[in-house]
Amino acid sequence: MIKVEHLTKFIGIDKQPILHDVNIQFHKGEMITIVGGSGSGKSTLLRCLALRTKWDEGTFNVDGDDIFKRGISGKIKIKRQWAYLEQSPYFNLKRTALKNVLVGQSSQTPWWRMLTGMVRSDDYMGAMDVIESLGLLEKAHFKTSQLSGGERQRIAIARALVHGAQVILADEPVVGLDPKSIESVLELLRDLCKEERVTVLTVLPLELAERYGTRIIGLSNGKIVFDVKGRRLTHAEKNMI
Repeated sequence: MIKVEHLTKFIGIDKQPILHDVNIQFHKGEMITIVGGSGSGKSTLLRCLALRTKWDEGTFNVDGDDIFKRGISGKIKIKRQWAYLEQSPYFNLKRTALKNVLVGQSSQTPWWRMLTGMVRSDDYMGAMDVIESLGLLEKAHFKTSQLSGGERQRIAIARALVHGAQVILADEPVVGLDPKSIESVLELLRDLCKEERVTVLTVLPLELAERYGTRIIGLSNGKIVFDVKGRRLTHAEKNMI
């Protein structure tokens, strides 16, 4: 279980809270969709959970471990086991999709592998298995620059899984994609939750959040205004964000 209590984040000289006293608990296999207006704190919440943005207040407990009390080792645990997917994932566009999956990101991979791109044969086979499971086996040896936006998002997910991600934080992962690619990416994330017990937290437009999320969290002015499980939102709830 993951438990966040009293997460608060200030911005600016006057320390205005962009997140205020946020409390969340979530479990393996949940697909949590986060909704809210512009400036509500959605992206900041994901960045705080990924430890890419420093918390000003709050406690962070993962499977019984107090992450902040563990210091550097706690932060390393999160950066290795949690994957943060941005709207436009970074890739070396001159490398193939497979090589980008294998080499990974700096928080997951030894410096020498990042520099040289060298991999072991068992890593190669494992990565190919994951890429095949995501329906992109025929694109594994294409340069990443040749892939569509939806294919790149799936390759980003493959990279996260190959490097052991147990939690995926996805910040508007389908922005700018065509309807078919949107469906492909979100169905993939939903299937990972069901079949692999990966936990997903993703910022989505309301209509997609209702369609794909097992749970919907609404943010407004940096506060959670509802946390709904297993149903669509009421009109009153929609008016809260």
